[in-house]
Amino acid sequence: MADITNNEELALRVRTDWGAIWAGVFTFIAIWSVFGFLGMAVFASAAGSTASSPLTGMGVGMGIWAIVLTIIAMYIAGRETGRLAAVASRHDGLIHGMIMFGLAVTASLVITIMAGNSLSGGAGVQGTVHNPYLSDVFMGLGWFAFISLFLGWLAAMAGASTGVSHKAEATRNVREIRPAA
Repeated sequence: MADITNNEELALRVRTDWGAIWAGVFTFIAIWSVFGFLGMAVFASAAGSTASSPLTGMGVGMGIWAIVLTIIAMYIAGRETGRLAAVASRHDGLIHGMIMFGLAVTASLVITIMAGNSLSGGAGVQGTVHNPYLSDVFMGLGWFAFISLFLGWLAAMAGASTGVSHKAEATRNVREIRPAA
C-alpha cells in the first residue's frame, strides 16, 4: 500500500457505487416479495385442503420455491447492480454483488423481524413459542434457508460480474472530421 499515492488510494475508496447497490437491494426485495407471496398463496391453497393446517403441508414446496426464487432474484438484482455501478472489471462487479447481497439479506431480516413483531401483537418471539405449527415450519426451514442464501450469494456475485458494462475499446486510424461551416 506504500506504493499507492493519496490520489490513487482515494480513487480506490470511492469506487463503490452505493446508489447501484441500493438499487440492487430494492430490486431483490421487490422481486422476492411479489413472487414469494405468489408461492405462499399457491402452496397454502394446495396444502389447505389436505392438511390440518396450511403451514404443515407447504414446507417442502415452499422451501424449494424459496431456493429457486432467491437464486433468480439475486441474479437479477446483482446484474442490475453491476450494470448501474458502471465498473470496468468483473472483480469490481463481483465486489458490488457481495455488498448488495449482504445489504439485501440484512434488510430482509429487519423487515421479517418487524413483520413478525407486528403480527404477534408486539409480543415478539415470546408470543409464538407455544405455536406448534410455527415450530414445524422453522424446523424444516434451516437447510432450505442455508441453501437458498448460499446459492443466492453466488447468484448475486455472478449477476453483478456479468452485468459489468464493457467499455468500447478505442479504435485505431480514426480521423476527426471538422464540423461544416
